Amino acid sequence: MASQSHLKKYGLLGSLYVSQFLPFWFLYEALPVLLRQQGMSLQAIGLLPLVAIAMTFKFLWAPLIDRYSVARWGHYRFWIIAFQLWVVGITLMCSGLNLETQLPVILIGLALMGTGCASQDIATDALALRLLEPQERGMGNAVQGVGGSLGKMIGGGGLLIVLNQWGWRLSLWTLAAAMLLALLPVLLHREPRRPAAASALTAPLTPGNYGRIFWQFCRRPGMLGWLLILGLYAAAHNLSATMFRPLLVDQGLSLAEIGSLLGVGGTTMTMVGALAAGIVISRWGRKRSLLIATSLAFLGVLSYFLPTFGLTQLPVLYGIVGITFLALGMIGTTTFTIMMDNSRPEMAGTDYTLQTSLIGISGIIASALSGVLAAAIGYRGVFTLSALLLLGCITFVAKGFKPTPAQPAPAEDAIALSPPHSAQQRP
Repeated sequence: MASQSHLKKYGLLGSLYVSQFLPFWFLYEALPVLLRQQGMSLQAIGLLPLVAIAMTFKFLWAPLIDRYSVARWGHYRFWIIAFQLWVVGITLMCSGLNLETQLPVILIGLALMGTGCASQDIATDALALRLLEPQERGMGNAVQGVGGSLGKMIGGGGLLIVLNQWGWRLSLWTLAAAMLLALLPVLLHREPRRPAAASALTAPLTPGNYGRIFWQFCRRPGMLGWLLILGLYAAAHNLSATMFRPLLVDQGLSLAEIGSLLGVGGTTMTMVGALAAGIVISRWGRKRSLLIATSLAFLGVLSYFLPTFGLTQLPVLYGIVGITFLALGMIGTTTFTIMMDNSRPEMAGTDYTLQTSLIGISGIIASALSGVLAAAIGYRGVFTLSALLLLGCITFVAKGFKPTPAQPAPAEDAIALSPPHSAQQRP
């Protein structure tokens, strides 16, 4: 029975994360290629990620999702269904628009789609935290990593093939149908109702207690150190990863070779890393898994130097991608697990989302600076800086990081919520 319960949980979460990342990766990977074929300028294509900027700043409305809902549908289940249908509806609306003559309207629709995906992510992560016991979180987040990678493969590469074969309208119909199909498990799921006395719906948010929600999280013991680790890693990874792609172009690799290398090889190793971290966490704990993963990431950045010395044979490049994406998958699963441990059950969406948003903001800043730095100090200079940041990250993990005692998933009648004005004490 226990294993069956685990499979049901992991199946539900896997379907949610696949469906959530389908439109996200469509926006990031398939759409830029399509619009370039339509003659859009590179400058305009460079601004396309702005349609998904809500993924970075979603923490701003996460408290609303934690606090308000329709209880009879299940607190987070209601939001997941609502936002999934939102995204499906906008997808179908955009499918009826002309890509050449109505592009501004389509971009507005895609921005609304990105906002829906970001908001669903808040509710999905919070539901995952409520479902998973502390000992299940390693494998649960491995499922998240695999689901995200599958969403990338289907929403990015798969839909690009469909776009080429069937065109704009049928491709978006396919995307909408896939999201509706992935919604079936959550429709069959019955989230335990929160008792009225312990519900987060009892008091409205005000500007005063709204900001206090974030401050209470950050002032908990050890939290600033953990946020520093997240920021350092995100900056280090995005500095080097952003410049690795143009380095491959400069070394003469074709688009097909780069696509196979990163799209197939990289995504596969990310899934392997995610599953490996789930096993490591179960056997050796969060801290050891994080040390192993960040050490692998450090070796991966060092391997980026090889192409700068002319070592561009495909076996060498696949080895580089294997190490770096294995580390990426491991770090994803491990950090997501620790982020769940750090999240208060009654503020699951807010606490978890605040941490993911920090990763996103640090990554955006680092990516934006990477090109400027590469022009000034070269590829090797950027990779050196990235390696130094990772060394700082590893040092903080080894010397100062102590995992937060994980709080168990709340039972139906055992969710105690603090009123908005009270300080939440760490157990």
